Amino acid sequence: MGQHSHSHATSHSHRELHGESLIEAAARALAAAGEQWTTMRETVFTELARHDRPVSAYDIADNLSAARGKRVAPNSVYRILDVFVANNLALRVESANAYLANTHPGCAHDCIFLVCDECGEAAHVDDEEVSRAVRAIAAAREFKAERPVLEIRGLCKACA
Repeated sequence: MGQHSHSHATSHSHRELHGESLIEAAARALAAAGEQWTTMRETVFTELARHDRPVSAYDIADNLSAARGKRVAPNSVYRILDVFVANNLALRVESANAYLANTHPGCAHDCIFLVCDECGEAAHVDDEEVSRAVRAIAAAREFKAERPVLEIRGLCKACA
């Protein structure tokens, strides 16, 4: 199961998870947030986690429909993804209207993405210095930042 690129610009004790351990951690994090880990939520999360690049709700719905032999509505997938984003199990690449599984659920941080316009890769970077600066800018304008998302568009090393 491949994962998206992820790096921490400052030292953290985050542990990136994959496969079954990622799914189990996501289930625990969702339950700890007071949400239910249903069979459909597990199915959507498992599908999301198997992708290397950001994936849309429509792609997830199409893949699940093919695997199950019956239609899965994109609206249902969107609702589940909204729950995942709200509970830090998934990250949303806003400009692509696509999602990545958070490989360390339960660790709260802002979303900083380096998005390749050529291949679609989205590298997720944690940088507490940048996050503090963005939140300080918002606070100075009496704006409460709920979920800062920064996206830097360009070309990854492989495509440059």
